Amino acid sequence: MSDLDPAERVEHGTDDAGASDAASSAFRTAWWQRLVDDASTYELTRFAVLRLLALVYLVAFGSLVFQLDPLLGSRGLLPIDQLLAFDRSHLGSDAYWRVPTIFWLGASDGTLHAACLAGVVLSAAALLGATNAVLQLALWALYLSFVHVGQIFYGYGWETQLLETGFLAVFLCPVRSVRPLPGTATPKIVVWLLRWLVFRVMLGAALIKLRNDPCWRDLTCLDYHLETQPNPNPLSWWMHNAPHAAHAAGVFLNHFVELVVPWFVLGGRRWRHAAGALLVGFQALLIASGNLSFLNWLTIVPALAYFDDTAFARLVPASRRAAILERFAALRPSRRQTRAAQGFAVIVGLLSVGPVINIASCDQAMNRSFDPLDLVNTYGAFGNVDRERHEVILEGTRDAAPDGSARWQEYALPCMPGDPRRRPCLVSPYHYRLDWQMWFVGNDAARGEAIEDEPWLVHLVWQLLRGEDGPKRLLARDPFADAPPRWIRAGLWRYRFTRSRADGTWWRRERVGEYLRPISADDAGLRQYVEAYGWPDAP
Repeated sequence: MSDLDPAERVEHGTDDAGASDAASSAFRTAWWQRLVDDASTYELTRFAVLRLLALVYLVAFGSLVFQLDPLLGSRGLLPIDQLLAFDRSHLGSDAYWRVPTIFWLGASDGTLHAACLAGVVLSAAALLGATNAVLQLALWALYLSFVHVGQIFYGYGWETQLLETGFLAVFLCPVRSVRPLPGTATPKIVVWLLRWLVFRVMLGAALIKLRNDPCWRDLTCLDYHLETQPNPNPLSWWMHNAPHAAHAAGVFLNHFVELVVPWFVLGGRRWRHAAGALLVGFQALLIASGNLSFLNWLTIVPALAYFDDTAFARLVPASRRAAILERFAALRPSRRQTRAAQGFAVIVGLLSVGPVINIASCDQAMNRSFDPLDLVNTYGAFGNVDRERHEVILEGTRDAAPDGSARWQEYALPCMPGDPRRRPCLVSPYHYRLDWQMWFVGNDAARGEAIEDEPWLVHLVWQLLRGEDGPKRLLARDPFADAPPRWIRAGLWRYRFTRSRADGTWWRRERVGEYLRPISADDAGLRQYVEAYGWPDAP
């Protein structure tokens, strides 16, 4: 027996049980400290996150400036004031909670424009460096108000993703300062909430693909996706014509980045930084491959939270690097801001139950909100990939009868295939909302759905027949700018990328069916449809 007492035996490592407990405790403490990374600072990380988020907000509000009236105004395709009147009459007092929006206070065109311009000004201020919680809260509230009344034109996963990201940004900022680099430390718990967001975005996108479409499992999806995605760009043509081996490698890369890389956040700093580089690089590749609105730009925002200041400090001169990091290390968090962030983290934890169950479910939904304020949501993209591209093309004629001798002229949208010789657009992160909806219409038409199932499209045809100015702002080409056509029809076309551009074409196409028979403004069925929806007559 040893002459040492129990305390001495532990100290000298001779008490096996005590030593084991101490080692286990030390390991757990070291692991947690490494996970939370207490020694790291995130001041440059916060700066980068807020500036890129502000750019996304600016694009979102700025694009709405040009599309608000023809899409959602009082004479738009889906007027907001009519929606709110309907909701109020059918939902009663529950409408204010189920459809949270400031436009319950007023939805005139002037009010909508004022809110949109306010969003532009505030997002521009944030982009220029204003770092303030009230400013971020105002941006979130304004965008929330448009998302909840935007109807089908705001039915995309990145709208709720922007709302979730934007609300997290509120807790990154102080209340009483607007400085680009605040005098209080970044709440680290918000950094982890941003990581949790991008983790769910990536994992949800991976699982919805693997579960829904066999082409993601046999590595053939990119044989089709680059051609059939909503708005291809010029590089999409080149990527589509790459060898199958390149496409298969691209699908494998997609699975690795979406399914494996997010878990690197549980490793040390080097693992996190490597994961951040892969996540950001992957989103940049997606930006290069097509016009997916601001989705990929927005996804980069929380991915930046994988980096700490030691990564961003590499972008400043080496002579100043140590002094900057030392200054950041001396900052202390605001007690009030920390408490608020901790309280919201509890809320996020509770609201994450629904999204986590959804991700784990075999019946996973691609994009869904689980609370009226869209604070924590589930995400996914391209769970199914179309094998063929179909487009609905509107045509008009001024001839008296829509017979075989009529001369039909096509309407053209800014970013959808029309003339096979027209180069695909390059507009990311801008979002042409009518173009996106017409992509869905082409898919639905190929499955046999009729135009009556798309009220907004019937309204568009009605407005074009009446010569209204609103929808013309959404078009790239209006062959009847001086006077409306007598007849409008819509054909269903199949589009394929060419294999060569020797003849100057990007697409080859063939008409495969009729989507809308020739129709005039005097058509009794059309007038009855218009009256049932209560759409106003042309001024």
